[in-house]
Amino acid sequence: MTASNPVTVDRAAATSTAETVVAPPAPPVTARKARRRWDLTLVGIVIAALFLIPYLVMVLGSLKPRSEILRIPPTYFPEQWRPGNYATMWDTPETPLPFNMVSTLVISVAATVIVLLVAIPAAYYTARRQFPGKVAFLGLVLVTQMLQPVVLVTGLLREFFTLGIQDTWLAMILVNAAFNLSFAVWILHSFFASVPVEIEEAAQLDGLSRIQTLTRVSLPLVWPGIVTATIFAFVSCWNEFAASLVILTTPENQPLSVALTKFIGQYDTAWQYVFAISTVGIVPVVILFALIEKRLVAGLTAGSVK
Repeated sequence: MTASNPVTVDRAAATSTAETVVAPPAPPVTARKARRRWDLTLVGIVIAALFLIPYLVMVLGSLKPRSEILRIPPTYFPEQWRPGNYATMWDTPETPLPFNMVSTLVISVAATVIVLLVAIPAAYYTARRQFPGKVAFLGLVLVTQMLQPVVLVTGLLREFFTLGIQDTWLAMILVNAAFNLSFAVWILHSFFASVPVEIEEAAQLDGLSRIQTLTRVSLPLVWPGIVTATIFAFVSCWNEFAASLVILTTPENQPLSVALTKFIGQYDTAWQYVFAISTVGIVPVVILFALIEKRLVAGLTAGSVK
């Protein structure tokens, strides 16, 4: 018998092993997965349409004459396009809309800034410090969110008369800031508490002070929470109605939410202006969200790496 060559056997085994190790090519996307993807896309389009249709009706209504809005049966698209409604609504005798727009912007922006300036250090302190009654304090902050300005408007109005700031922007700024502060503190407390303490300790070992650690390390990490608090506070201030109706009596000081009611009468309603003002009223909120949303994803990781 002839003995087998060990070198030949080893080469054959190595070749066989190499052939079995080669991974098969990745399978192509199956028709079932593609169909599921299209089904999810269709569901998303339907849900988006349900939310957008009311706004589309509002925009189309703002481009119609009043007679066409009241027509039976109604028309979906304007037969007589009236883009001039957006120009003539600013000169209507019902209310001074330019002043109402400025009033809404000033009150909403100022109240939102005050909310952030107070809520950020308060939430940071409650997340990083232990003090007696901490749980009770956070619970009280959450309970105050259940109160609405309309419930306390009578007492607030008496206080504003005592202070001499009734029927002023300052009164509404303080009201909006006070009633949106609790939500901002609560949500920012959760974000600050989720940041590991070791990151701040490492920054302090590198020579950063407490304020520098907050501004350079912690704030970038809780940027999504700041975005959420900003949007919530601004939208809430922008849409506030009940307290503004009672506290602000001068037409020039009233926000858009109150001015809009001047076009709705007992026997007649200028629907073309109601739709146009409502359309204009949602534009600043959309712009704010578009500007902040760009930085939302970047804030999730910024500051975590030195």
